[in-house]
Amino acid sequence: MSLSKDLKAKKESLSVIGLGYVGMPLALAFSKIYHVIGYDISSDVIKKYKEGIDPTKEVGDEAIKKAAIDFTDAEENLRLAKFHIIAVPTPVTSHKMPDLKPVETASEIVGRNLLKGSIVVYESTVYPGVTEGICVPILEKFSGLTCGKDFKVGYSPERINPGDKVHRLENIRKIVSGMDEESLKEVTEVYSRIINAGVYPVSSIKVAEAAKVVENSQRDINIAFMNELAMVFERMQIDTREVIEAMSSKWNSLNFYPGLVGGHCIGVDPYYFIYEAERLGYHSQIILSGRKINDGMGEFITDIILKKLILTNRPVRDSKVAVLGITFKENCPDIRNTKVVDIYHKLQEYGIEPVVYDPLANAEETKKHYGISLISREEIKEADCLVFAVAHDEFKALKEKEIMAMFKAGKAEEKVLIDVKGILDKDKWIEKGYQFWRL
Repeated sequence: MSLSKDLKAKKESLSVIGLGYVGMPLALAFSKIYHVIGYDISSDVIKKYKEGIDPTKEVGDEAIKKAAIDFTDAEENLRLAKFHIIAVPTPVTSHKMPDLKPVETASEIVGRNLLKGSIVVYESTVYPGVTEGICVPILEKFSGLTCGKDFKVGYSPERINPGDKVHRLENIRKIVSGMDEESLKEVTEVYSRIINAGVYPVSSIKVAEAAKVVENSQRDINIAFMNELAMVFERMQIDTREVIEAMSSKWNSLNFYPGLVGGHCIGVDPYYFIYEAERLGYHSQIILSGRKINDGMGEFITDIILKKLILTNRPVRDSKVAVLGITFKENCPDIRNTKVVDIYHKLQEYGIEPVVYDPLANAEETKKHYGISLISREEIKEADCLVFAVAHDEFKALKEKEIMAMFKAGKAEEKVLIDVKGILDKDKWIEKGYQFWRL
């Protein structure tokens, strides 16, 4: 009997290593069919899951409470499983180099607890060659087993969009791959049972690895193009969004808008591609240029804020700026690689100490990772400038009076309103006399 059939019959177990924004929805989906062990290196994360709390807000507390998952931070419990899925983050260093430590550590943990006849599937985003060239040797070293003979590996890149309640794990087609025909068949069978949209088998692990970095690099380049247009249109005194809306009246236009490109995928994955290309002797031109443009958007927006503050005829250094939103995207608590902090720190360089409010971000994590103390909405008073940096639904629902109440008393032309995500009525605020700007 095959491993996939043993899993279905619950004669064998499946483990998910890394219970974050990718791993948790995956573990939950698999738990409806298989016996699942959910492992995370963080005892605090495991404690929350055992208490029925979903820190990612991806599946919700109720789903966690009802989930038939054996949550654990004890790595020896992984010996009870034979199908392992590694879904840990793959960030970049401060020098924009791939940081493979999380996936290497996860490989060591799985290796120490790997049984003969097992299959290990990686979901973490990596450049082509990492699974077989870096991860497999680690699995062999720590297990004492031989890949191909004692265990097999596969790769199925994650495609989850954090905070997206429409495009979910089950309805996004899943790329699957294996080191040989046997492993591909097994991986395909296992994933097919939870992916309603179906799976897309490819010929090799390297193809699957490449597909992941390319799909995010493509989005990064398209957004970079719109960001470059926004910077040029600012000099031309043309509203970028009006141009995009006009352009979108044609059937084949691409629906991309300028913005801050952060997070754990689009703002990171291109660097994995660039790194491997450079290692092979090719200097990336388009992808690297796109990254430079997108990484510079925080500074560009900060310059606009400063210009608008100068127009209020008040000392810029003494201005009170309130930033609404710090997560990397709307309706999601994820603060990883958020570019809003670029605006925050750039304002500090000019002597401004911004205050930040975000109803979804974890205050403790924000303080730990960025040194920023979040405040409540009620604490936003007497502001000279409001920066709507993230398009949370709560911000979209703010009434005119609620926004006006955050400003200090005075003339409208002395108040600055920055709309990074285009969620406010531009004409209304300009008509009122505010120093309004949108990206």
